[in-house]
Amino acid sequence: MPIIHITSIEQPEVAIYSKLTEAQLRNRLHSEEGLFIVESPKVIRVALAAGMIPTSLLCEEKHITGDAADIVNQLHNNIPIYTGSRDLLAALTGYTLTRGVLCAMRRPLPCNIEEICKKASRIVVINNIVDTTNIGAIFRSAAALGIDAVLLTRNSCDPLNRRAVRVSMGSVFLVPWTWIDDEITTLHRYGFKTAAMALKDDSISIDSSKLTQEEKLAIIMGTEGDGLPTEVIEASDYVVKIPMHHQVDSLNVAAASAVAFWQLRKQ
Repeated sequence: MPIIHITSIEQPEVAIYSKLTEAQLRNRLHSEEGLFIVESPKVIRVALAAGMIPTSLLCEEKHITGDAADIVNQLHNNIPIYTGSRDLLAALTGYTLTRGVLCAMRRPLPCNIEEICKKASRIVVINNIVDTTNIGAIFRSAAALGIDAVLLTRNSCDPLNRRAVRVSMGSVFLVPWTWIDDEITTLHRYGFKTAAMALKDDSISIDSSKLTQEEKLAIIMGTEGDGLPTEVIEASDYVVKIPMHHQVDSLNVAAASAVAFWQLRKQ
């Protein structure tokens, strides 16, 4: 594979690592040409093992035969490796590469929602959660705690956002996910009962046996602050709360998701 030493942050071939926004990388107009960026050797390895297709690598020269040597050996001969000094790469990306390696990859085609729902018994629906750290953390908990798939409303953060991928430690490549437009109607169509996580007077406790006995359950998580839309709560089969103590009113959505995934897992 060609090793290209860059001498300027203005070189057009490395614009994907520095100048393109997340929206430009995603390329809504031509989704088949979309890209995303993966950081650190560990996460890149997870992505490659999951079948993601690399288009280029950016790393410090020492990592080509060091921390990233096994990754380099997996690349096809026509995939370029861009390298340069640590200071130049920091100027290019806007921050020091603590792990020294970035990889651009092609965006995969979205999963088919029917196929996802057909095979799943526990699903999480992410409704209007836009914080990249929370998205990454939810995916990591979903992968670790047995959630079969993640569905996201279109006003939620893209799971392939660079920071979300990093926070998830590559879990976004391990759990099937796709976008959903009408979560309640769609989930009912595929045989799921829906559990809206919300603090309401009539909410049932998350340890209710009714929930774990459901054959197919979708856990709906909303954004912090506003929470879930009223119409979603009212249309759900269950409204569920995590009991709080010491006058704490609620948990961060990432922490709440981990509790919910563990408690509501398929028994």
